[in-house]
Amino acid sequence: MERENIESVLKDYHCPYMGTDLVSGNTVKDINVDGDKVSIQITLGWPAEGIIQEFHKNLTKKILDAYPSVKLTLDLKYEIIPHTVQQSLERVKGIKNIIAVASGKGGVGKSTTAVNLALALKEEGANAAILDADIYGPSIPRMLGLEGKPDSEDGKTLEPKIGHGLQAMSIGLLVEEDTPMIWRGPMVTQALEQLLTDTNWQDIDFLVIDLPPGTGDVQLTLCQKIPVSGAVIVTTPQDISLIDARKGLKMFEKVEVPVLGVIENMSTFICPDCGKTESIFGEGGGEQLAQENDVKLLGELPLQKQIREEMDKGIPTVSTNPESPISMAYREIARKMAATLSMRKKDYSSVFPKIVIQND
Repeated sequence: MERENIESVLKDYHCPYMGTDLVSGNTVKDINVDGDKVSIQITLGWPAEGIIQEFHKNLTKKILDAYPSVKLTLDLKYEIIPHTVQQSLERVKGIKNIIAVASGKGGVGKSTTAVNLALALKEEGANAAILDADIYGPSIPRMLGLEGKPDSEDGKTLEPKIGHGLQAMSIGLLVEEDTPMIWRGPMVTQALEQLLTDTNWQDIDFLVIDLPPGTGDVQLTLCQKIPVSGAVIVTTPQDISLIDARKGLKMFEKVEVPVLGVIENMSTFICPDCGKTESIFGEGGGEQLAQENDVKLLGELPLQKQIREEMDKGIPTVSTNPESPISMAYREIARKMAATLSMRKKDYSSVFPKIVIQND
């Protein structure tokens, strides 16, 4: 038995989340062969709590099917590390990766998707947080059932509120719910930069930012000033929504933020009485958008009354019933998104010491 024999099996094991094999995905950290004893260490770069046991079982079977006499020890785990952001920008203290959730227009369920996506990342084993960047219509506090202003121990920084296990911050926590935000673009940008940098985020693997809808000056400026590892576009199958979603994709392209994929929301309508499924907004729009722009279709989510009711009550679907079919759909999307990010360039700047040259 040689190391190359085991490596060949691993090269033949295709991971649907990464879209490649385990060797090409740089997940194989060590292979040790000692006679008929084989030990393998594999570290996935994305949270995989929901599927890691099944992953271990399937991979073990594949190796033993190829080499039945092997005494196998397979160490399979996951570890989330920082990824690169736009040039000239530095990562925010306490945050490894920032994921921007955007939509070309309002009304497509972007905020609902952002909250449940952050919760899905948490359920999959990541330390997740959410920042409500929708200044004009902050809805995250209500969706997470948060009330009261955030604490400030030093009078300068803010402590994130905790909702359903998520660290969260929103302008909606600092003003009354019915207070209109009559602010111009520069004020909005400055406020959001402060919310991001003045919040004491604690060891965050993924900060999901719920961006304002649209592709105007505010959104463009935010994407230029916030260090984003990747973006997700939320759309519906409707043609008018897809037109605006394409603009969102182009915006991220301009500011050199990689789009990790497209989420098609309201893909189908599930009748609460009979369970019949209908495509009331059309079919295949999200898939077409993804193919046209060479990005992944991360998943399709139904238009379901239960989701809206739970969000209005401040008890998000993924948190309320993490094993339900809709929650599992969000978790599948979260795994695909995080796995896609794991394939991109890593940021190892924190590993190296800062070198300061002083002239005596």
